[in-house]
Amino acid sequence: MSIQAINVRNQFKGKVKAILEGSVVSEIDIETPAGIVTSVITTRSVKDLGLVIGTEVVALVKATEVSIAKLL
Repeated sequence: MSIQAINVRNQFKGKVKAILEGSVVSEIDIETPAGIVTSVITTRSVKDLGLVIGTEVVALVKATEVSIAKLL
C-alpha cells in the first residue's frame, strides 16, 4: 500500500520539531499546518528512519477510539 492509498484526512505532513528519546520508546513532536502531532514510536525506528529535528515526515493517524472528558 502506498501513502497515496491512505485517506488524506489521516495524513499530516510536517517536520520533526522535537525528539524525546528513551531507551525503548521515543516521543516525536511533528509540526504540521494543523498544529503539533505527537507520536510515540520505538527508539529503534527513530534510528532506522534517521529522524532528527527538521526531518520532513508524514504522520499517519489510525484512531479506533476517541475519548472525551468535560472540562470544569
